[in-house]
Amino acid sequence: MDLQGFCGSTFWDTDLAWHTETPDLTPCFRKTVLTWFPALFLWLCAVFDLRASSNNPNAASPIPWNPLNVAKMGFAVLLAGVDLTFLLLARGAEPSFNADIYGPAIKIATYILFLALLLYSKGRGVQSSGVQSVWSLLLVLAQGVHFRSVLLAVGEEPDQAPSSSAVATYILEIVYFPVVAGLFLLHIFPDARPSYGHLNLKGKPCPEMTSSYFSQLLFHWFTPLAWKGFRKPLEYVDLWDLNVIDRSKYIVNRFDTYYPHNLNKAFLKPEQVANGTKSHPGETDMQVKFVDGTSPSTKKEVTVLYALLKAFGLPYLLGVFIKFIPDLLVFVSPQILNLLISYVESDPTKEPTWKGVFYACILFGSAFLATVVTAQATHRFYMAGMRGRTALVSAIYRKALLLSNSAKRESTVGEIVNLMSVDVQRCTEFAQFAYFLWSGPFIIGLSVYFLWGILGPASLAGLFVMVLMLPVNAIIAGKIRKLQVTQMKKKDERVKLMNEMLSGIKVLKLYAWEPCFEKQITEIRHVELDVLKKTAFLNAYSNVLWTCSPFLVAISTFGTYVLLSEENVLDAHKIFVSLSLFNAMSVPLTFLPLIIVNFVQAVVAIKRIDRYMNSEEIDVTAVSHEEDEADPIVIEKGTFAWEDESTVSTPALRDITMRVQDGAMVAVVGVVGSGKSTLLSALLGELTKISGKVNTRGTIAYVAQQAWIQNATLRDNILFGKPFDPVRYDKVIDACALRPDLEILPAGDKTEIGEKGINLSGGQKQRVALARAAYSNADLYLFDDPLSAVDAHVGKHIFEKLLGPKGILRRKTRVLVTHGVVYLPAMNNIFVLKDGQISESGTYQELVDKKGAFADFLSVHMTSEDATEFDGSGLIASLESAVGDKALSVIRERKRRPSESGQSDSEFLTSTESSIRRRIGSSVIDLAKERDVDNKRRLSHASITGSIAAGMDKLIESEKSETEGVKASVYLDYFRAAGWGITISTFFLYLTFQGFAVGANLWLSEWSAQNATQNGTQDAATRDYYLGVYGGLGVMQAIAILTGTVVMALGTVKSAAGLHLKMLKRILQAPMHFFDTTPIGRIVNRFAKDVDILDSILPLFLRYLMNGIFNVFATLVVISYSTPIFAAVVVPITLIYYFIQKFYVASSRQLKRLESVTRSPIYSHFGETISGASTIRAYRQQERFVLDSEAKVDHNQISFYCSVVANRWLAVRLETIGNTVVLFAALFAVLGRETISPGLVGLSVSYALQITGGLLMLVRFTSDVETNIVAVERMAEYSEAPQEAPWEIPSKKPSPSWPDKGAMIFNAYKTRYRPGLDLVLRNVSFSIQPGEKVGIVGRTGAGKSSLTLALFRIIEPAGGSISIDGEDIGRLGLHDVRGRITIIPQDPVLFSGTLRMNLDPFESYSDQVIWQTLELAHLKDFVTSLPAGLTHEIAEGGENLSVGQRQLVCLARALLRKTKILCLDEATAAIDLDTDDLIQATIRKEFKDATVITIAHRLNTIMDSTRVMVLDKGEVVEFDTVPNLLAQPDSIFTGMARDAGLTKQNGNGNGH
Repeated sequence: MDLQGFCGSTFWDTDLAWHTETPDLTPCFRKTVLTWFPALFLWLCAVFDLRASSNNPNAASPIPWNPLNVAKMGFAVLLAGVDLTFLLLARGAEPSFNADIYGPAIKIATYILFLALLLYSKGRGVQSSGVQSVWSLLLVLAQGVHFRSVLLAVGEEPDQAPSSSAVATYILEIVYFPVVAGLFLLHIFPDARPSYGHLNLKGKPCPEMTSSYFSQLLFHWFTPLAWKGFRKPLEYVDLWDLNVIDRSKYIVNRFDTYYPHNLNKAFLKPEQVANGTKSHPGETDMQVKFVDGTSPSTKKEVTVLYALLKAFGLPYLLGVFIKFIPDLLVFVSPQILNLLISYVESDPTKEPTWKGVFYACILFGSAFLATVVTAQATHRFYMAGMRGRTALVSAIYRKALLLSNSAKRESTVGEIVNLMSVDVQRCTEFAQFAYFLWSGPFIIGLSVYFLWGILGPASLAGLFVMVLMLPVNAIIAGKIRKLQVTQMKKKDERVKLMNEMLSGIKVLKLYAWEPCFEKQITEIRHVELDVLKKTAFLNAYSNVLWTCSPFLVAISTFGTYVLLSEENVLDAHKIFVSLSLFNAMSVPLTFLPLIIVNFVQAVVAIKRIDRYMNSEEIDVTAVSHEEDEADPIVIEKGTFAWEDESTVSTPALRDITMRVQDGAMVAVVGVVGSGKSTLLSALLGELTKISGKVNTRGTIAYVAQQAWIQNATLRDNILFGKPFDPVRYDKVIDACALRPDLEILPAGDKTEIGEKGINLSGGQKQRVALARAAYSNADLYLFDDPLSAVDAHVGKHIFEKLLGPKGILRRKTRVLVTHGVVYLPAMNNIFVLKDGQISESGTYQELVDKKGAFADFLSVHMTSEDATEFDGSGLIASLESAVGDKALSVIRERKRRPSESGQSDSEFLTSTESSIRRRIGSSVIDLAKERDVDNKRRLSHASITGSIAAGMDKLIESEKSETEGVKASVYLDYFRAAGWGITISTFFLYLTFQGFAVGANLWLSEWSAQNATQNGTQDAATRDYYLGVYGGLGVMQAIAILTGTVVMALGTVKSAAGLHLKMLKRILQAPMHFFDTTPIGRIVNRFAKDVDILDSILPLFLRYLMNGIFNVFATLVVISYSTPIFAAVVVPITLIYYFIQKFYVASSRQLKRLESVTRSPIYSHFGETISGASTIRAYRQQERFVLDSEAKVDHNQISFYCSVVANRWLAVRLETIGNTVVLFAALFAVLGRETISPGLVGLSVSYALQITGGLLMLVRFTSDVETNIVAVERMAEYSEAPQEAPWEIPSKKPSPSWPDKGAMIFNAYKTRYRPGLDLVLRNVSFSIQPGEKVGIVGRTGAGKSSLTLALFRIIEPAGGSISIDGEDIGRLGLHDVRGRITIIPQDPVLFSGTLRMNLDPFESYSDQVIWQTLELAHLKDFVTSLPAGLTHEIAEGGENLSVGQRQLVCLARALLRKTKILCLDEATAAIDLDTDDLIQATIRKEFKDATVITIAHRLNTIMDSTRVMVLDKGEVVEFDTVPNLLAQPDSIFTGMARDAGLTKQNGNGNGH
């Protein structure tokens, strides 16, 4: 096309545009390019705008008319009208050119298109269109340039008076630009909100979607939250909801569309599963079909990666595409720097100032564009990672509800939870940085290309050094990794020992063993610290390599270049353009190795997730649910196995045929391992059905053998998703004997139950599970031996009120697996299982008459308590006929043993008063008064009731969490622990290093200036001189940074060592009440996580922070030195930076905290679901649990999303500050070109180009240091824990033989568990003579255990005193008291270590004495049989010994010390009868001369005591010999003996 003829002027004129003082563009260029380009953009992108509008989540809500959209339309119509006028004027003008007609015509068409798009967007509820906004920006820029030209043309003197059309054109041009500018300004604001009528929105919608496009580009919509976070610590309620497309409901549906396996079949009806429906829980209208026609039963290996890429790959791909823009813009800066140096070198008279300013503006503009685009690309990468995480977490969760038993056995609960917490996290993190895999090589390749153009082959020397760094660092990293493995082993050892020590802290205090454990922990810690020091030295070498790498690259490149030829002269161009290119290359070179490691980890993670996702599932069709079946439970010739049919050799159940009629109650009985629980699992569809038919009709309620309790309130555990019906609820609570428990729990049924029901006893857990079943109002009830965990008379109560013929479930169909023979006469039918087969079935009487397997079962399982409890029921008479008189006499002698399913209510023996139980209670109310409230530890009844009395809702103190900024005193504590000498030296050495680094670069600048005076060659001597000094400065840098890093590392190790030791000593000397109110997990966390932060994480961030601070400081100094006027800008820039940093850190810290706080419930809930999967499936609650999990994920993603946006918000602002520094550095260089050398310009601008990344890193590391220095604060908190009395008081040591008699006097003694609680012992006064055997009894909460705790000064007196052999124990050191009296505690606590260590940790006794003691404790034969003998390793908690053996070890400890006073906190309920007899006999023989105090839980063990003390409400109410007490019919003791069946009165033998 002939543009001259088309436009009436030349298209491009270099003299007009470049070689001039006032640059301008030709009219032709303005009429074509500036007119057509914005129009072309809108026409090309209109399709994307339409697509975005149609996909808008608010598509059904139009935006109402309002001033903003009316103004936009008005301005567009006005502009179209002006262009129409231009068109008419052009047609009438002479001469007339096509450009004058086409231009307005194109613009009019474009405005019409804009109006159409605007109306469509308005109708679809789009508040701000990206395409329309960018078009308005391009339009205002193009028209701005044109407007300037119009104004410039006015200044030119016309030869003749202008025509009227020229005047009209000029007036319209003047009007046109302000209207275009107005249209652009209107696009800065979002349109009004749609009506949202159909969406029923609740909560706080995220403002992202309702903000303008420019606000979204710059993340300005986040600013209000940053403000709020700056003014006050952010709380969860301050955060916005997730956008609709980021919520689980949307994401999971999208993932399911592309994932071949059906993960929703667990909660679909069988016919839905059969036809391939994949409807997501909570969705009724959105049913997704298999995309590839795969049937659910097809066992094809599939990968989650395919579904993830299909579902979320497109936005990621868009991010990858736009990321190439900033990658290319990286290379604009070196080219412009080159031009800038040329400009400064040039003659000021020939090169006008505007060119320099133009270069400076391009530097700023390209950097700003890169900042904005990078932020958008990175945001997309993070969003893809976040959405992928939501999809994977949901997929893994739903798969857990489908896992077969064989699949479950392949991996532990912990391993499956790790898939969610570790593997998914690795995939998410890789998604955020994956673009480096192609972006990195792209930048490196382009850099090498440009460097070759500048330095030729010499550029390869620098590249070689960079590449060489990687293996060297890899070798160092490998050695560090090995050391880290060693350190982790030692850390695990230390934390394990710490955990054990805290779990058994009471026993340690009772035995006065704390110093021994302190020594063990300290020894492990010394090894750990040695490893840390070695790691520190290796880290120092690594740090030197990376920190000095810019210098090494520079000297190798420039050295090679100048030495290759004398004609190779270094000038400012070559030096500083090369340096900026090397800097561009260094980022991907640094990150690529890390990204490759991440990539490998992500691949492994995906494979692990795939293996899990492809594992075997339960057959959801194994049990049919035909409603027309006559009986509710039918099994016909059923054979079942736990494993898959192909792998099983012997089935778990064979040839099972059973029918249970409507409303019948049947029992399933048999010896241990006969298949009773397996039968219930078969009915629930948990087993693989090999053959036969199973049908259940109606809803099912299931109570497992080990009750599954959720971490929720007690009420929520019972309701289990059902609506609350107070009448039904109260009936269930009473029937399950839970009413007294509710009265004692701190917040009644609103009390939160810990994980795995940790704060309930075994019996309580089982009763809650029964209540859940009863409340569910199901049709069928399957009970797996629930009554074995409760006492006989509680069992009787539950049977009568709940399960039996008169219970509230009497009209329901019930299947009861039981060992309680007393319940069997009431059954409609009994099935006897033997070796996985039904050996016989029938009514009770039919089976008794047969005298077969059933009669054997009766004789094995009847106990004396059962006989007592149910005497009068005709049971004994029927038994005599079934099993004979002789067998019956054995039964009468047999005490009740712990059941196979675990502890009973009374066998749940805990470490303090609350947990002490007995079988003497005559009513359910007495039975329900024991509590156990703590995360990991059981607490006293007294402390709980006291807490309630004091009005406390929670016993466990909330963990303190600092929300304010970290106080300066925390930093001072840390530096003080390191030593001020080390701290000051570190600062000085880092400053010295930076000084040498700046010096080296200034020297380069000087060298380039000296070369500029040469004529294309250089003198070899001068060259060598400059090169030598440059090398010397580099060596000094290396020495300074090496020394600084080593000194700093030693300081941080010293700090960590000192703070750990101080905390350890304080914790060991803390009183018992501190451990009662502080969960073990929290203390262990301080010794694990917080110490690890001090050991490994904080030193790293401190090092980075030091580098960052001095780097930024050096940059500002260099620019100010080069262009002193820049100093004026430093202050405002610093202030702006400071405020942005303050804003960010305040919000970011809280968001990170909220994110971590909301993350753990996801994993806890998942772990809980895996362990309770069979219960969840039985109640058909999968859908509710899936939705619950997804709600928790969304809850967590809200804070994660805000955290991601906070990072982008910060990046845009800080990089803009950095870009401003570049702009001013370049501008001032341009303005001061007459006084500044090209070398200094190159130095100044190349330093400025690095500040963007430097500022960003500085804020990040400041934030990281602040986040992690909190560990020092948390450790300091426990370093100020309250302390108990001194262990030893040298001035008040008792005589070595004390106590030599064993006489005790309590004088008006009072005590409480901790300050602020009620007294647990009130004015207790009594004396015990030497050698007396005293039994102490009383109902729960009477103060029995409190008495022994007072004796050992575990609790201190609130008044009165205790004397032993004339010494007031309150005046002695704690270890002098605790080390001279002995206790056999009710919990046999053992520690991991050798058997010898468990007996004699201080090694005070010879092996011979220990063997003699073991013989007395009946352990010699057992220990002799062990290969290692006394050095046999005991597992954690003594797990590799039986309970009886552990109790005997505790007896051996007592025998070894053999003091004159022995306390026996009777633990015999938890051990077998033989061990019980051995212990009693040994104590009678070996402690016959000692004073023995026995806390009795069963009266028959203390009937032979010298005297018995009865406590009630913390007071001694009776204290006399057994005959004297029994002689008083009204005495409390007589009543207790009668209740326990130890007296002949009251024929029924019980209080019911």
